[in-house]
Amino acid sequence: MTGQDPTAVVIDTSRPHPARMYDWYLGGKDNYPVDEEMGRQMLALEPRVPVMARVNRAFMHRATRWLAQQGVRQFLDIGTGIPTEPNLHQIAQRVAPDARVVYCDNDPIVLAHAAALLRGTPEGTTEYLQADVRDPDAILAGAKQTLDLDRPVALSLVAVLHFVPDEDGAHELVARLLSELAPGSHLMMTHATADFTPEESAVATARLKSAGVTLALRSRAEFTHFFDGLDLVPPGVETVHRWHPELGDPVPGQDDGVIPGYGAVARKR
Repeated sequence: MTGQDPTAVVIDTSRPHPARMYDWYLGGKDNYPVDEEMGRQMLALEPRVPVMARVNRAFMHRATRWLAQQGVRQFLDIGTGIPTEPNLHQIAQRVAPDARVVYCDNDPIVLAHAAALLRGTPEGTTEYLQADVRDPDAILAGAKQTLDLDRPVALSLVAVLHFVPDEDGAHELVARLLSELAPGSHLMMTHATADFTPEESAVATARLKSAGVTLALRSRAEFTHFFDGLDLVPPGVETVHRWHPELGDPVPGQDDGVIPGYGAVARKR
C-alpha cells in the first residue's frame, strides 16, 4: 500500500457516493441510508440497475481473463470500488499467478477495505493506491512503484468515466494515462449510455446531480472516441453483456432487453 492509515478515514455519509450505491445494487453491506435512498430512486426509474452493475462486473471478469490469456501480466484498475468476490487480481492470478495488480480509488471506504484487496498469490503482487481518476499524474507516479510501465499494462476503467464529464477532461486523462504505458498495453472500459433509454436517463441524471453526483452518459460514438488511435479487439464496441460472452457465465436477467451500456477492449500500437 501507499502508507495511508485506514483508521484515519473520514467517510461523508451526508450524500450518496457511486461506489457505495454500486455496493448496494450488488447486495453488499458497505453503504449508508443515503446511498440506499438514491439507489431506490434509480430503481424506480430503471429496474435493471442491479443487473447493469452485475453485468459490468462480469465484463471486467471476462476482459481480465482474456487479457491474462493473451500474456498481459500487469493491471492498473482505476475506480476499483468496494471489494467483491472475485476481484480483478483473483481473475488475473488464476490464469497467471505472477500477475501484478494495482488498484486505485478515491473513496475512503475502499481504503478501509484495502487489506481485502491485497490478498493475492505468493508469486504475484497486489497493491492499493488512494487517488482520484482526475489526477492521472498521481496515479502514474503511484503505479510505477509496483508496475513496470516499460512492459504492457492493462488499464481498467470499468463503470468510471460516466462520472467524469468532458469539461473535467475525461478524454485528456485517458490519453495521459495511456501515454505512459508501453506499446502492447490495453484499455478495457465500460460506460453507461442514454442511447436506449433517453427519457429515463435524463431524469436519473437530474436526480443524481441534485444529490451531488455528476453523470455524463455518452453515446456509442462518444464512447468509441476514447479508443482513438488504439486497435479495438474484436468484436469492438458492444453492449456490455455481448462482449465475448463465452468467456464467462451469463448474469441472470441480462437478456431482459438491452443493457444500456457499452464495453470494449483495445490495444495500444
